[in-house]
Amino acid sequence: MIEVQNLTKKFGDFTAVDAISFDVAGGEIFAFLGPNGAGKTTTIKMLTTLLTPTSGTLRIDGLDVSRNPNEVRKRFGIVFQDPSLDGDLTAWENMELHGIFYHMPRKLRIERTEQLLKLFELWERRKEQVKLFSGGMKRRLEIARGLLHTPKILFLDEPTLGLDPQTRNQLWIHVKHLNQTEGVTVFLTTHYMDEADRVAQRIAVIDHGKIVAQGSPNELKRQTETESLEEAFLALTGSTIRDESANVSADQMRAMARMWGNRR
Repeated sequence: MIEVQNLTKKFGDFTAVDAISFDVAGGEIFAFLGPNGAGKTTTIKMLTTLLTPTSGTLRIDGLDVSRNPNEVRKRFGIVFQDPSLDGDLTAWENMELHGIFYHMPRKLRIERTEQLLKLFELWERRKEQVKLFSGGMKRRLEIARGLLHTPKILFLDEPTLGLDPQTRNQLWIHVKHLNQTEGVTVFLTTHYMDEADRVAQRIAVIDHGKIVAQGSPNELKRQTETESLEEAFLALTGSTIRDESANVSADQMRAMARMWGNRR
């Protein structure tokens, strides 16, 4: 479903992603892990057509992402780190707007919205403004919205950031259910190693723009001779505290800012 070969992204003389290669099978739950500034977000932006690669090849469902961006966008849903719902609209209206953007027929839009809001336990709150929702409810709605147009791939960029353990657990139960019942391929990033260990079938670890390890959670533990995925992650990437811009000069940061724009 996802094929990446020698993918590279440079901002001026700064290499954010350095010739990485990996693939994700259809119906797989795949975790992409790395410290801050490792290249995770840049990679996701290239996968989702928001950034153009400097070099390398990138295919989604057999389509070249650079050559067929509009067709590729139809094949995935995405939940960003930052909230993207309209708080002044109701849950139903947020879903409706998304369906219109994707040119979904009205009947299908209504049926799919009802199905997903019930699945994510939001049906009883469908007429309420989203600004009244808890953080967990907003996250569930964002995932439901991302699945409305029946994508083949769901990108989840740290979807449980800031949520309590109970809400995190329930959210992953819903995601795993959709993966199993609808065959949705899930590509996720998270800083919660227990989540990746419990949910992901395979993992790629990126550090300083390079893939440093790939495999199942148990394979990574065996490779590093550790007992937990968190220990394996630290063994692969080190224990030094990272900052997004730690190794980036002012000129490089300006180049990145011009390319990325204002995320908010």
